[in-house]
Amino acid sequence: MPAPEIQRIDTAVPAAAPRRRSASRNDERKVPLEIHYPKALFAGTPRPIQLPNLEVPTARPVVLMVPVGTILLSRGKAVTSSDSLPIIGELSFVTDGDKTGTDGTYVELGPNPQWIQIDLGQSVQIQAVAVWHFHSQARVYHDVIVQASEDKTFGTAVTTIFNNDDDNSSRLGKGADPAYIESNRGRLIDGRSTPGRYVRLYSNGNTSDELNHYCEVEVFGLPHD
Repeated sequence: MPAPEIQRIDTAVPAAAPRRRSASRNDERKVPLEIHYPKALFAGTPRPIQLPNLEVPTARPVVLMVPVGTILLSRGKAVTSSDSLPIIGELSFVTDGDKTGTDGTYVELGPNPQWIQIDLGQSVQIQAVAVWHFHSQARVYHDVIVQASEDKTFGTAVTTIFNNDDDNSSRLGKGADPAYIESNRGRLIDGRSTPGRYVRLYSNGNTSDELNHYCEVEVFGLPHD
């Protein structure tokens, strides 16, 4: 009598299907942020500047890695200020794309702590802020502070992404970031994916005079879906 046929059952676990990369994962990939720098306006050896938190200048521009899809969001956006009547220039100069620093391209605000504020028009993830103060002369602006918020009054939910006020003279908290000498490279600040619609920048005079100046501010980020 033939032996009965034995049915074999495969108990092996089937291999998992490969995961598909979702579109949102593209944001995890980083690329260098491309910044267009204006021509340098001064040459030679500037007069010595002595400050306790002054960084040592470097010849190399800062390279900041940002998520794929990061774009310039501030061009042409509305600008307001603590000084509603600038001494020289217009607040619109801050986001007009002209960062050359020549006459007629910068706005001059009064003395003491002053701020400018950019309305990006929507809530975004801020990846970088680039700021050019007056840079036709080697000088340092005091108490440079950059903040972001969803609140246009900056009364709630304020995030500080840069602060070089080392003695809290502007009453916004003591900062650990270095003071720096102005140049055509401005200052590139890591936004660290900070959420916000409004970006506010402070300064408190400079080593040449007590006034406050802005040539251009560029805010880069990712709009929310």
